[in-house]
Amino acid sequence: MSKGNRIHAIVFAAALALAVAVPIGIAQTKDAGGQKHQKAQRGERGRRGEGRMAGAFFRNLDLTDAQKAQMKSIRDSHGQSVRPLMEQIRAKRTEIRQASESGTFNEALVTQRLTEIAPLEAKLMGERSRLHQEMLSVLTAEQKAKLEQSREQRRTRWTERRANKQTVR
Repeated sequence: MSKGNRIHAIVFAAALALAVAVPIGIAQTKDAGGQKHQKAQRGERGRRGEGRMAGAFFRNLDLTDAQKAQMKSIRDSHGQSVRPLMEQIRAKRTEIRQASESGTFNEALVTQRLTEIAPLEAKLMGERSRLHQEMLSVLTAEQKAKLEQSREQRRTRWTERRANKQTVR
């Protein structure tokens, strides 16, 4: 791989990491109504998605208490495997930030950290996909259909918003 292609790949990986990290960070500090949580306002960080994940994806599915308990158990078990990945990614991003803030840009360090982050991000995405699939397995056929209908409505609203933004420009 030539140096130019490698730099392009690193820039792409960094942009992808930011595209994933920014919405997650915003979602962690706001509830469904857009209000910041008290913990976020005080600068404290709770566990990611603690009690909110099932609420966000499966809010209108009328889950039984048994289903809610299964969802919580699944989230807790995946949290144990995801947390170390997130901590590694966070540490490497901190190193990148520090390399950029020190006054002299250490391109070699940044390049190395970005190439180390990419496989961690891939593992994280795989874990999140497994989590989602396990949670879907708890749902009944009717609940899955209702979830798909809700997703389609969100996609439609998102498409309309994008179209409206483009016409405004």
